[in-house]
Amino acid sequence: MSTVTIQANQLPIHKVFSDDFIFTIPLYQRPYAWTTEQAGELFEDLISALGDSDEKIDDINPYFLGSIVLIKGDTTDAKVIDGQQRLTTITVLLAALRASVSKEYKHILTKYLYQEDPFEPENNIYRLTLREKDTPFFKEYIQSESGLERLNVLIDSKLSDSCKNLKHNALLFLDKLKVIPESQLIRFIQFLIKRCFIVLVSTPDIESGYRIFSVLNNRGLDLSHADILKAEIIGKIPSEHQDKYSEKWENVEERLGRDTFKSLFSHIRMIHGKSKPRESILKEFKKDVNPSPTEYPQQFIDKILLPLADAFYDIQYQVYEGSLWTDEINILFQWLQFIDNSDWIPPAIFYLSQNYHNPELLLRFFSDLDRLASCLMIQRANINERIERYSKLLHAIDNREDLYTPDSPLQLTSKEKENILKILNGDLYLIKKIRSYVLLRLDSALAEGKPAYTFSNITVEHVLPQNPSADSEWLTLFPTQEDKEKYVHRLGNLVLLSSAKNSMAQNFDFETKKQKYFTTKKGICNFALTTQVLMEKEWTSEIIEKRQKVLIDKLKELWRL
Repeated sequence: MSTVTIQANQLPIHKVFSDDFIFTIPLYQRPYAWTTEQAGELFEDLISALGDSDEKIDDINPYFLGSIVLIKGDTTDAKVIDGQQRLTTITVLLAALRASVSKEYKHILTKYLYQEDPFEPENNIYRLTLREKDTPFFKEYIQSESGLERLNVLIDSKLSDSCKNLKHNALLFLDKLKVIPESQLIRFIQFLIKRCFIVLVSTPDIESGYRIFSVLNNRGLDLSHADILKAEIIGKIPSEHQDKYSEKWENVEERLGRDTFKSLFSHIRMIHGKSKPRESILKEFKKDVNPSPTEYPQQFIDKILLPLADAFYDIQYQVYEGSLWTDEINILFQWLQFIDNSDWIPPAIFYLSQNYHNPELLLRFFSDLDRLASCLMIQRANINERIERYSKLLHAIDNREDLYTPDSPLQLTSKEKENILKILNGDLYLIKKIRSYVLLRLDSALAEGKPAYTFSNITVEHVLPQNPSADSEWLTLFPTQEDKEKYVHRLGNLVLLSSAKNSMAQNFDFETKKQKYFTTKKGICNFALTTQVLMEKEWTSEIIEKRQKVLIDKLKELWRL
Protein backbone atom coordinates (compact mmCIF):
# COMPACT_ATOMS: atom_id res chain seq x y z
CA MET A 1 0.00 0.00 0.00
CA SER A 2 1.27 3.48 -0.92
CA THR A 3 2.49 5.61 1.99
CA VAL A 4 2.25 8.84 0.00
CA THR A 5 0.08 11.35 1.86
CA ILE A 6 -1.91 14.19 0.35
CA GLN A 7 -2.67 17.31 2.36
CA ALA A 8 -5.11 20.08 1.53
CA ASN A 9 -5.33 23.29 3.53
CA GLN A 10 -7.35 26.43 2.93
CA LEU A 11 -5.13 29.35 3.84
CA PRO A 12 -5.45 33.14 3.66
CA ILE A 13 -2.90 35.03 1.59
CA HIS A 14 -0.94 36.17 4.67
CA LYS A 15 -0.33 32.47 5.51
CA VAL A 16 0.44 31.52 1.92
CA PHE A 17 3.09 34.23 1.55
CA SER A 18 4.78 33.52 4.87
CA ASP A 19 7.81 31.77 6.34
CA ASP A 20 5.90 28.47 6.04
CA PHE A 21 6.49 28.27 2.28
CA ILE A 22 9.29 28.93 -0.18
CA PHE A 23 7.63 28.52 -3.58
CA THR A 24 9.67 27.65 -6.67
CA ILE A 25 8.56 27.13 -10.25
CA PRO A 26 10.22 23.94 -11.59
CA LEU A 27 12.02 23.74 -14.93
CA TYR A 28 9.20 21.82 -16.55
CA GLN A 29 6.59 24.54 -16.05
CA ARG A 30 5.54 26.85 -18.86
CA PRO A 31 6.76 30.47 -18.68
CA TYR A 32 4.50 33.05 -17.03
CA ALA A 33 1.69 33.58 -19.55
CA TRP A 34 -1.07 35.69 -17.99
CA THR A 35 -1.69 38.85 -20.00
CA THR A 36 -3.35 42.08 -18.91
CA GLU A 37 -6.68 40.48 -19.79
CA GLN A 38 -6.43 37.78 -17.12
CA ALA A 39 -4.68 40.06 -14.62
CA GLY A 40 -7.31 42.76 -15.15
CA GLU A 41 -10.14 40.28 -14.61
CA LEU A 42 -8.59 39.12 -11.33
CA PHE A 43 -8.21 42.71 -10.13
CA GLU A 44 -11.82 43.64 -10.97
CA ASP A 45 -13.08 40.46 -9.29
CA LEU A 46 -11.20 41.36 -6.09
CA ILE A 47 -12.49 44.95 -6.10
CA SER A 48 -16.04 43.70 -6.66
CA ALA A 49 -15.72 41.12 -3.86
CA LEU A 50 -14.49 43.83 -1.46
CA GLY A 51 -17.44 46.07 -2.26
CA ASP A 52 -17.79 49.71 -1.24
CA SER A 53 -19.49 49.35 2.16
CA ASP A 54 -17.91 50.11 5.54
CA GLU A 55 -18.38 46.53 6.70
CA LYS A 56 -15.62 45.19 8.92
CA ILE A 57 -12.98 43.29 6.95
CA ASP A 58 -13.47 40.16 9.06
CA ASP A 59 -17.20 40.19 8.26
CA ILE A 60 -16.79 40.38 4.46
CA ASN A 61 -17.51 37.15 2.60
CA PRO A 62 -14.23 35.34 1.86
CA TYR A 63 -12.96 35.26 -1.72
CA PHE A 64 -11.65 31.95 -3.10
CA LEU A 65 -8.63 32.26 -5.38
CA GLY A 66 -8.59 28.59 -6.40
CA SER A 67 -6.31 25.69 -5.63
CA ILE A 68 -2.56 25.26 -6.01
CA VAL A 69 -0.85 21.87 -6.29
CA LEU A 70 2.57 21.52 -4.65
CA ILE A 71 5.29 18.96 -4.19
CA LYS A 72 6.24 19.57 -0.58
CA GLY A 73 7.74 17.46 2.16
CA ASP A 74 8.47 18.41 5.77
CA THR A 75 10.54 21.48 4.85
CA THR A 76 9.34 24.87 3.63
CA ASP A 77 10.44 24.10 0.04
CA ALA A 78 7.36 23.86 -2.21
CA LYS A 79 7.54 23.16 -5.95
CA VAL A 80 4.49 24.49 -7.78
CA ILE A 81 2.85 21.86 -10.00
CA ASP A 82 -0.25 23.92 -10.75
CA GLY A 83 -1.11 27.51 -9.90
CA GLN A 84 2.01 29.42 -10.87
CA GLN A 85 0.01 31.96 -12.90
CA ARG A 86 -2.09 32.97 -9.89
CA LEU A 87 0.79 32.93 -7.41
CA THR A 88 2.89 35.06 -9.74
CA THR A 89 0.08 37.51 -10.47
CA ILE A 90 -0.74 37.92 -6.77
CA THR A 91 2.95 38.62 -6.14
CA VAL A 92 2.88 41.29 -8.86
CA LEU A 93 -0.25 42.78 -7.27
CA LEU A 94 1.38 42.86 -3.81
CA ALA A 95 4.40 44.63 -5.33
CA ALA A 96 2.12 47.17 -7.07
CA LEU A 97 0.24 47.79 -3.80
CA ARG A 98 3.55 48.36 -2.00
CA ALA A 99 4.53 50.93 -4.64
CA SER A 100 1.15 52.67 -4.29
CA VAL A 101 1.00 53.24 -0.52
CA SER A 102 2.87 55.58 1.79
CA LYS A 103 6.16 54.57 3.42
CA GLU A 104 4.68 53.38 6.72
CA TYR A 105 2.84 50.56 4.95
CA LYS A 106 5.55 49.48 2.51
CA HIS A 107 7.41 47.31 5.03
CA ILE A 108 4.20 45.41 5.83
CA LEU A 109 3.81 44.44 2.17
CA THR A 110 7.49 43.66 1.65
CA LYS A 111 7.32 40.77 4.12
CA TYR A 112 4.83 39.04 1.77
CA LEU A 113 7.38 39.29 -1.06
CA TYR A 114 10.50 38.19 0.77
CA GLN A 115 11.97 37.51 4.18
CA GLU A 116 14.49 40.30 4.71
CA ASP A 117 18.06 39.95 5.83
CA PRO A 118 18.67 43.51 7.10
CA PHE A 119 22.45 43.16 7.03
CA GLU A 120 22.92 41.30 3.74
CA PRO A 121 20.06 42.02 1.29
CA GLU A 122 21.49 39.53 -1.20
CA ASN A 123 20.48 36.82 1.28
CA ASN A 124 16.81 37.82 1.28
CA ILE A 125 14.61 34.70 1.08
CA TYR A 126 12.01 35.26 -1.62
CA ARG A 127 8.52 33.84 -1.15
CA LEU A 128 8.31 32.92 -4.86
CA THR A 129 11.10 32.10 -7.30
CA LEU A 130 10.22 31.79 -10.99
CA ARG A 131 11.86 29.67 -13.67
CA GLU A 132 15.59 30.31 -13.86
CA LYS A 133 15.38 32.43 -17.03
CA ASP A 134 12.82 34.80 -15.46
CA THR A 135 14.19 34.93 -11.90
CA PRO A 136 16.61 37.88 -12.31
CA PHE A 137 13.94 40.05 -13.95
CA PHE A 138 11.33 39.08 -11.35
CA LYS A 139 13.60 39.93 -8.42
CA GLU A 140 14.96 43.17 -9.89
CA TYR A 141 11.79 44.70 -11.33
CA ILE A 142 8.93 43.15 -9.34
CA GLN A 143 10.09 41.99 -5.90
CA SER A 144 12.71 44.68 -5.34
CA GLU A 145 11.20 47.74 -3.67
CA SER A 146 12.31 50.22 -6.34
CA GLY A 147 11.86 47.85 -9.27
CA LEU A 148 8.44 48.94 -10.54
CA GLU A 149 9.65 52.53 -10.93
CA ARG A 150 12.06 51.36 -13.65
CA LEU A 151 9.65 49.23 -15.68
CA ASN A 152 8.57 51.99 -18.07
CA VAL A 153 12.05 52.43 -19.51
CA LEU A 154 12.30 48.76 -20.53
CA ILE A 155 11.88 48.08 -24.27
CA ASP A 156 9.42 45.28 -25.04
CA SER A 157 11.39 43.98 -28.03
CA LYS A 158 14.30 43.15 -25.73
CA LEU A 159 12.15 41.18 -23.26
CA SER A 160 10.98 37.58 -23.35
CA ASP A 161 7.22 37.01 -23.57
CA SER A 162 7.03 36.11 -19.88
CA CYS A 163 8.93 39.24 -18.82
CA LYS A 164 6.74 41.37 -21.06
CA ASN A 165 3.68 39.91 -19.33
CA LEU A 166 5.18 40.68 -15.90
CA LYS A 167 5.94 44.23 -16.97
CA HIS A 168 2.53 44.99 -18.46
CA ASN A 169 0.58 43.41 -15.61
CA ALA A 170 2.56 45.40 -13.04
CA LEU A 171 1.94 48.63 -14.97
CA LEU A 172 -1.74 47.75 -15.28
CA PHE A 173 -2.06 47.29 -11.52
CA LEU A 174 -0.19 50.54 -10.85
CA ASP A 175 -2.51 52.37 -13.22
CA LYS A 176 -5.64 50.98 -11.56
CA LEU A 177 -4.37 51.57 -8.02
CA LYS A 178 -3.32 55.19 -8.51
CA VAL A 179 -6.96 56.37 -8.71
CA ILE A 180 -7.93 54.69 -5.43
CA PRO A 181 -7.60 56.78 -2.23
CA GLU A 182 -5.05 55.44 0.25
CA SER A 183 -7.71 54.67 2.84
CA GLN A 184 -9.38 52.39 0.33
CA LEU A 185 -6.02 50.90 -0.66
CA ILE A 186 -5.36 49.94 2.95
CA ARG A 187 -8.79 48.36 3.12
CA PHE A 188 -8.10 46.50 -0.14
CA ILE A 189 -4.76 45.23 1.25
CA GLN A 190 -6.48 44.00 4.42
CA PHE A 191 -9.11 42.21 2.35
CA LEU A 192 -6.50 40.63 0.08
CA ILE A 193 -4.28 39.26 2.85
CA LYS A 194 -7.00 38.30 5.38
CA ARG A 195 -10.15 37.36 3.40
CA CYS A 196 -8.74 35.93 0.18
CA PHE A 197 -8.04 32.20 0.40
CA ILE A 198 -6.14 29.58 -1.57
CA VAL A 199 -6.41 25.82 -1.13
CA LEU A 200 -2.89 24.38 -1.07
CA VAL A 201 -2.86 20.72 -2.07
CA SER A 202 0.50 19.12 -1.38
CA THR A 203 2.16 15.73 -1.76
CA PRO A 204 5.83 14.76 -1.39
CA ASP A 205 5.77 12.67 -4.59
CA ILE A 206 6.04 14.18 -8.08
CA GLU A 207 3.95 11.48 -9.75
CA SER A 208 1.05 11.76 -7.32
CA GLY A 209 1.33 15.54 -7.69
CA TYR A 210 0.86 15.09 -11.42
CA ARG A 211 -2.20 12.88 -10.83
CA ILE A 212 -3.73 15.50 -8.52
CA PHE A 213 -3.15 18.13 -11.18
CA SER A 214 -4.85 15.92 -13.79
CA VAL A 215 -7.90 15.43 -11.56
CA LEU A 216 -8.22 19.13 -10.71
CA ASN A 217 -7.71 20.24 -14.31
CA ASN A 218 -9.78 18.74 -17.12
CA ARG A 219 -8.41 21.26 -19.59
CA GLY A 220 -5.22 19.36 -20.42
CA LEU A 221 -3.13 22.48 -19.81
CA ASP A 222 0.43 23.07 -18.76
CA LEU A 223 1.76 19.89 -17.19
CA SER A 224 2.46 16.63 -18.98
CA HIS A 225 4.59 13.55 -18.40
CA ALA A 226 7.20 15.14 -20.68
CA ASP A 227 7.40 18.13 -18.33
CA ILE A 228 7.83 15.92 -15.27
CA LEU A 229 10.49 13.83 -16.99
CA LYS A 230 12.29 17.03 -17.96
CA ALA A 231 12.38 18.13 -14.33
CA GLU A 232 13.72 14.79 -13.11
CA ILE A 233 16.24 14.32 -15.92
CA ILE A 234 17.59 17.87 -16.10
CA GLY A 235 17.61 17.97 -12.29
CA LYS A 236 20.11 15.06 -12.25
CA ILE A 237 22.58 16.90 -14.49
CA PRO A 238 25.40 18.83 -12.74
CA SER A 239 24.30 22.43 -12.26
CA GLU A 240 27.02 23.83 -14.52
CA HIS A 241 25.56 21.87 -17.48
CA GLN A 242 21.85 22.24 -16.72
CA ASP A 243 21.30 25.36 -18.83
CA LYS A 244 22.93 23.73 -21.85
CA TYR A 245 20.81 20.58 -21.64
CA SER A 246 17.65 22.46 -20.73
CA GLU A 247 18.10 24.49 -23.92
CA LYS A 248 18.64 21.31 -25.96
CA TRP A 249 15.42 19.87 -24.52
CA GLU A 250 13.38 23.02 -25.11
CA ASN A 251 14.68 23.40 -28.68
CA VAL A 252 13.52 19.89 -29.53
CA GLU A 253 10.13 20.49 -27.91
CA GLU A 254 9.66 23.73 -29.82
CA ARG A 255 10.74 22.13 -33.09
CA LEU A 256 8.36 19.18 -32.83
CA GLY A 257 5.50 21.05 -31.19
CA ARG A 258 4.27 20.36 -27.68
CA ASP A 259 1.78 17.57 -28.45
CA THR A 260 4.07 15.72 -30.86
CA PHE A 261 6.97 16.05 -28.43
CA LYS A 262 4.82 14.62 -25.63
CA SER A 263 3.95 11.58 -27.78
CA LEU A 264 7.65 10.98 -28.48
CA PHE A 265 8.16 9.64 -24.94
CA SER A 266 5.55 6.92 -25.47
CA HIS A 267 7.33 5.92 -28.67
CA ILE A 268 10.73 5.86 -26.93
CA ARG A 269 9.27 3.69 -24.17
CA MET A 270 7.89 1.29 -26.80
CA ILE A 271 11.27 1.10 -28.55
CA HIS A 272 12.92 0.07 -25.27
CA GLY A 273 10.08 -1.84 -23.59
CA LYS A 274 8.77 -3.50 -26.77
CA SER A 275 5.43 -4.29 -25.14
CA LYS A 276 2.05 -2.79 -24.39
CA PRO A 277 2.25 -0.43 -21.39
CA ARG A 278 0.73 -1.80 -18.17
CA GLU A 279 1.31 1.17 -15.86
CA SER A 280 1.66 4.94 -16.22
CA ILE A 281 3.99 6.27 -18.89
CA LEU A 282 6.13 7.85 -16.16
CA LYS A 283 6.75 4.57 -14.33
CA GLU A 284 7.27 2.52 -17.47
CA PHE A 285 9.51 5.09 -19.13
CA LYS A 286 11.87 5.19 -16.17
CA LYS A 287 11.75 1.40 -15.83
CA ASP A 288 12.16 0.43 -19.50
CA VAL A 289 14.45 3.00 -21.10
CA ASN A 290 18.09 1.99 -21.03
CA PRO A 291 20.42 3.65 -20.16
CA SER A 292 18.31 5.03 -17.31
CA PRO A 293 17.25 8.62 -18.11
CA THR A 294 17.70 9.70 -14.48
CA GLU A 295 20.94 7.80 -13.80
CA TYR A 296 22.61 8.85 -17.07
CA PRO A 297 20.68 12.01 -18.02
CA GLN A 298 23.21 13.53 -20.43
CA GLN A 299 23.68 10.23 -22.24
CA PHE A 300 19.91 9.83 -22.50
CA ILE A 301 19.46 13.28 -24.05
CA ASP A 302 22.41 13.04 -26.45
CA LYS A 303 22.14 9.39 -27.49
CA ILE A 304 18.40 8.66 -27.29
CA LEU A 305 16.17 11.71 -27.10
CA LEU A 306 17.84 13.92 -29.73
CA PRO A 307 18.43 11.27 -32.46
CA LEU A 308 14.90 9.87 -32.10
CA ALA A 309 13.41 13.37 -32.06
CA ASP A 310 15.28 14.21 -35.27
CA ALA A 311 13.99 11.03 -36.91
CA PHE A 312 10.46 11.75 -35.70
CA TYR A 313 10.65 15.28 -37.13
CA ASP A 314 11.82 14.06 -40.54
CA ILE A 315 9.04 11.48 -40.73
CA GLN A 316 6.33 13.79 -39.39
CA TYR A 317 7.14 16.60 -41.83
CA GLN A 318 8.64 14.51 -44.67
CA VAL A 319 11.92 16.43 -44.73
CA TYR A 320 14.50 13.65 -44.85
CA GLU A 321 17.59 14.65 -46.81
CA GLY A 322 19.78 11.84 -48.06
CA SER A 323 22.36 11.39 -50.78
CA LEU A 324 19.88 9.23 -52.76
CA TRP A 325 16.17 8.45 -52.94
CA THR A 326 15.20 11.54 -50.93
CA ASP A 327 11.90 12.16 -52.72
CA GLU A 328 10.92 8.50 -52.71
CA ILE A 329 11.58 8.15 -48.97
CA ASN A 330 9.67 11.32 -48.12
CA ILE A 331 6.70 10.14 -50.21
CA LEU A 332 6.61 6.96 -48.10
CA PHE A 333 6.69 9.12 -44.97
CA GLN A 334 3.78 11.09 -46.37
CA TRP A 335 1.71 7.97 -46.99
CA LEU A 336 2.40 6.72 -43.48
CA GLN A 337 0.67 9.84 -42.13
CA PHE A 338 -2.57 8.46 -43.62
CA ILE A 339 -2.47 5.39 -41.35
CA ASP A 340 -5.24 5.61 -38.74
CA ASN A 341 -3.00 4.71 -35.79
CA SER A 342 0.47 5.65 -34.53
CA ASP A 343 1.71 2.17 -33.60
CA TRP A 344 4.04 2.08 -36.63
CA ILE A 345 5.99 5.13 -35.39
CA PRO A 346 8.37 3.44 -32.87
CA PRO A 347 9.94 1.06 -35.42
CA ALA A 348 9.97 3.87 -37.99
CA ILE A 349 11.91 6.37 -35.86
CA PHE A 350 14.12 3.64 -34.42
CA TYR A 351 15.17 2.35 -37.85
CA LEU A 352 15.63 5.84 -39.32
CA SER A 353 17.81 6.96 -36.38
CA GLN A 354 20.03 3.90 -36.83
CA ASN A 355 20.35 4.05 -40.62
CA TYR A 356 19.99 7.74 -41.42
CA HIS A 357 22.95 7.84 -43.82
CA ASN A 358 22.04 4.70 -45.76
CA PRO A 359 19.21 5.70 -48.12
CA GLU A 360 19.18 2.35 -49.93
CA LEU A 361 18.36 0.57 -46.67
CA LEU A 362 15.80 3.24 -45.75
CA LEU A 363 13.97 3.01 -49.06
CA ARG A 364 13.66 -0.76 -48.78
CA PHE A 365 12.63 -0.72 -45.12
CA PHE A 366 10.04 2.04 -45.41
CA SER A 367 8.56 0.52 -48.56
CA ASP A 368 7.89 -2.61 -46.54
CA LEU A 369 6.81 -0.74 -43.40
CA ASP A 370 4.30 1.24 -45.48
CA ARG A 371 3.04 -2.06 -46.90
CA LEU A 372 2.76 -3.65 -43.44
CA ALA A 373 1.04 -0.64 -41.84
CA SER A 374 -1.39 -0.34 -44.77
CA CYS A 375 -2.31 -4.00 -44.72
CA LEU A 376 -2.75 -4.14 -40.94
CA MET A 377 -5.13 -1.20 -41.31
CA ILE A 378 -7.03 -2.85 -44.17
CA GLN A 379 -7.44 -6.01 -42.09
CA ARG A 380 -8.66 -3.84 -39.18
CA ALA A 381 -6.06 -5.39 -36.87
CA ASN A 382 -6.84 -4.36 -33.30
CA ILE A 383 -4.40 -2.53 -31.03
CA ASN A 384 -3.15 -5.70 -29.33
CA GLU A 385 -2.44 -7.34 -32.69
CA ARG A 386 -0.64 -4.23 -33.94
CA ILE A 387 1.48 -3.80 -30.81
CA GLU A 388 2.45 -7.48 -30.84
CA ARG A 389 3.51 -7.23 -34.49
CA TYR A 390 5.48 -4.00 -34.09
CA SER A 391 7.03 -5.33 -30.88
CA LYS A 392 8.42 -8.29 -32.83
CA LEU A 393 9.65 -5.89 -35.49
CA LEU A 394 11.44 -3.78 -32.87
CA HIS A 395 13.13 -6.91 -31.51
CA ALA A 396 14.19 -7.83 -35.04
CA ILE A 397 15.63 -4.35 -35.70
CA ASP A 398 17.39 -4.32 -32.33
CA ASN A 399 18.91 -7.75 -32.95
CA ARG A 400 19.92 -6.76 -36.51
CA GLU A 401 17.98 -9.67 -37.98
CA ASP A 402 17.37 -10.02 -41.72
CA LEU A 403 14.07 -8.17 -42.15
CA TYR A 404 13.42 -9.52 -45.63
CA THR A 405 13.09 -13.25 -45.04
CA PRO A 406 9.53 -14.61 -45.41
CA ASP A 407 9.18 -15.17 -41.64
CA SER A 408 10.27 -11.63 -40.69
CA PRO A 409 7.65 -9.61 -38.77
CA LEU A 410 8.10 -6.90 -41.41
CA GLN A 411 6.75 -9.19 -44.11
CA LEU A 412 3.18 -10.31 -44.81
CA THR A 413 2.33 -13.97 -44.44
CA SER A 414 0.56 -15.91 -47.18
CA LYS A 415 -2.57 -15.97 -45.04
CA GLU A 416 -2.46 -12.20 -44.58
CA LYS A 417 -2.09 -11.61 -48.31
CA GLU A 418 -5.02 -13.91 -48.97
CA ASN A 419 -7.17 -12.13 -46.39
CA ILE A 420 -6.28 -8.67 -47.73
CA LEU A 421 -7.18 -9.64 -51.29
CA LYS A 422 -10.48 -11.03 -50.06
CA ILE A 423 -11.27 -7.69 -48.37
CA LEU A 424 -10.24 -5.67 -51.41
CA ASN A 425 -12.28 -7.90 -53.71
CA GLY A 426 -15.38 -7.66 -51.54
CA ASP A 427 -17.83 -4.83 -50.82
CA LEU A 428 -15.08 -2.33 -50.15
CA TYR A 429 -17.41 0.68 -49.92
CA LEU A 430 -19.06 -0.75 -46.81
CA ILE A 431 -15.76 -0.69 -44.90
CA LYS A 432 -15.86 3.03 -44.15
CA LYS A 433 -12.54 3.27 -42.31
CA ILE A 434 -10.44 2.05 -45.25
CA ARG A 435 -12.33 2.79 -48.45
CA SER A 436 -10.97 6.34 -48.95
CA TYR A 437 -7.45 5.26 -48.09
CA VAL A 438 -7.46 2.33 -50.53
CA LEU A 439 -8.82 4.48 -53.36
CA LEU A 440 -6.31 7.26 -52.72
CA ARG A 441 -3.42 4.77 -52.80
CA LEU A 442 -4.84 3.26 -55.95
CA ASP A 443 -5.34 6.65 -57.60
CA SER A 444 -1.77 7.67 -56.82
CA ALA A 445 -0.44 4.38 -58.19
CA LEU A 446 -2.41 4.85 -61.41
CA ALA A 447 -1.14 8.42 -61.75
CA GLU A 448 2.38 7.35 -60.80
CA GLY A 449 2.59 10.43 -58.60
CA LYS A 450 3.01 11.41 -54.99
CA PRO A 451 0.12 11.92 -52.54
CA ALA A 452 -0.60 15.61 -53.12
CA TYR A 453 -4.26 15.48 -52.12
CA THR A 454 -5.08 18.88 -50.67
CA PHE A 455 -8.84 18.88 -51.25
CA SER A 456 -10.86 19.70 -48.16
CA ASN A 457 -13.51 17.10 -48.88
CA ILE A 458 -12.69 13.95 -50.85
CA THR A 459 -15.60 11.58 -51.23
CA VAL A 460 -15.95 8.01 -52.47
CA GLU A 461 -18.82 7.71 -54.94
CA HIS A 462 -20.58 4.98 -56.88
CA VAL A 463 -20.87 4.90 -60.67
CA LEU A 464 -23.75 2.42 -60.63
CA PRO A 465 -25.95 4.16 -58.02
CA GLN A 466 -27.01 2.54 -54.77
CA ASN A 467 -30.67 3.46 -55.36
CA PRO A 468 -31.46 4.11 -59.05
CA SER A 469 -34.88 5.59 -59.82
CA ALA A 470 -37.64 3.37 -61.21
CA ASP A 471 -37.37 4.81 -64.75
CA SER A 472 -33.59 4.70 -64.85
CA GLU A 473 -31.63 2.91 -67.57
CA TRP A 474 -29.62 1.35 -64.73
CA LEU A 475 -32.49 -1.07 -64.13
CA THR A 476 -32.19 -2.26 -67.71
CA LEU A 477 -28.47 -2.90 -67.31
CA PHE A 478 -28.86 -4.42 -63.83
CA PRO A 479 -32.43 -5.74 -63.83
CA THR A 480 -32.45 -7.63 -60.53
CA GLN A 481 -31.52 -6.64 -56.98
CA GLU A 482 -29.00 -9.47 -57.00
CA ASP A 483 -27.32 -8.05 -60.12
CA LYS A 484 -27.02 -4.63 -58.52
CA GLU A 485 -25.84 -5.87 -55.10
CA LYS A 486 -23.12 -7.95 -56.73
CA TYR A 487 -21.39 -4.87 -58.13
CA VAL A 488 -22.55 -1.68 -56.46
CA HIS A 489 -20.09 -1.59 -53.54
CA ARG A 490 -17.15 -3.24 -55.31
CA LEU A 491 -13.87 -1.47 -56.05
CA GLY A 492 -14.55 -1.52 -59.81
CA ASN A 493 -17.68 0.62 -59.31
CA LEU A 494 -16.10 3.28 -57.08
CA VAL A 495 -14.53 6.64 -57.91
CA LEU A 496 -13.17 9.65 -56.06
CA LEU A 497 -14.56 13.17 -56.16
CA SER A 498 -12.91 16.27 -54.77
CA SER A 499 -16.14 17.70 -53.37
CA ALA A 500 -19.64 16.59 -52.53
CA LYS A 501 -21.94 17.24 -55.48
CA ASN A 502 -25.70 17.42 -55.48
CA SER A 503 -26.81 14.11 -53.99
CA MET A 504 -29.56 13.85 -56.61
CA ALA A 505 -26.87 13.56 -59.28
CA GLN A 506 -25.83 10.24 -57.81
CA ASN A 507 -28.83 8.60 -59.50
CA PHE A 508 -28.30 10.05 -62.98
CA ASP A 509 -27.94 7.72 -65.94
CA PHE A 510 -24.37 7.07 -66.94
CA GLU A 511 -23.94 9.62 -69.72
CA THR A 512 -25.57 12.41 -67.73
CA LYS A 513 -23.55 11.50 -64.67
CA LYS A 514 -20.30 11.74 -66.63
CA GLN A 515 -21.18 15.25 -67.75
CA LYS A 516 -22.61 16.65 -64.51
CA TYR A 517 -21.15 14.55 -61.74
CA PHE A 518 -17.69 13.32 -62.62
CA THR A 519 -16.31 16.48 -64.23
CA THR A 520 -15.14 19.75 -62.74
CA LYS A 521 -15.92 23.31 -63.77
CA LYS A 522 -12.64 23.31 -65.69
CA GLY A 523 -13.68 20.15 -67.48
CA ILE A 524 -10.77 18.18 -66.02
CA CYS A 525 -11.20 15.45 -63.40
CA ASN A 526 -8.90 15.61 -60.40
CA PHE A 527 -8.37 11.85 -60.11
CA ALA A 528 -6.85 9.27 -62.47
CA LEU A 529 -9.26 6.74 -61.01
CA THR A 530 -12.25 8.82 -62.09
CA THR A 531 -10.79 9.79 -65.46
CA GLN A 532 -10.84 6.10 -66.41
CA VAL A 533 -14.62 6.05 -65.96
CA LEU A 534 -15.10 9.16 -68.12
CA MET A 535 -13.49 7.31 -71.02
CA GLU A 536 -16.10 4.52 -70.95
CA LYS A 537 -19.10 4.77 -73.28
CA GLU A 538 -21.31 2.60 -71.09
CA TRP A 539 -21.27 1.05 -67.63
CA THR A 540 -22.12 -2.62 -67.60
CA SER A 541 -21.37 -5.58 -65.37
CA GLU A 542 -18.68 -6.70 -67.84
CA ILE A 543 -16.93 -3.34 -67.62
CA ILE A 544 -17.10 -3.37 -63.82
CA GLU A 545 -15.65 -6.90 -63.75
CA LYS A 546 -12.87 -5.91 -66.12
CA ARG A 547 -12.10 -2.76 -64.13
CA GLN A 548 -12.19 -4.71 -60.88
CA LYS A 549 -9.47 -7.03 -62.13
CA VAL A 550 -7.29 -4.17 -63.40
CA LEU A 551 -7.55 -2.29 -60.13
CA ILE A 552 -6.94 -5.35 -57.96
CA ASP A 553 -3.90 -6.18 -60.08
CA LYS A 554 -2.63 -2.65 -59.47
CA LEU A 555 -3.03 -3.07 -55.71
CA LYS A 556 -1.33 -6.45 -55.90
CA GLU A 557 1.59 -4.72 -57.58
CA LEU A 558 1.60 -1.83 -55.09
CA TRP A 559 1.60 -4.01 -51.96
CA ARG A 560 3.16 -7.15 -53.46
CA LEU A 561 0.13 -9.32 -52.75
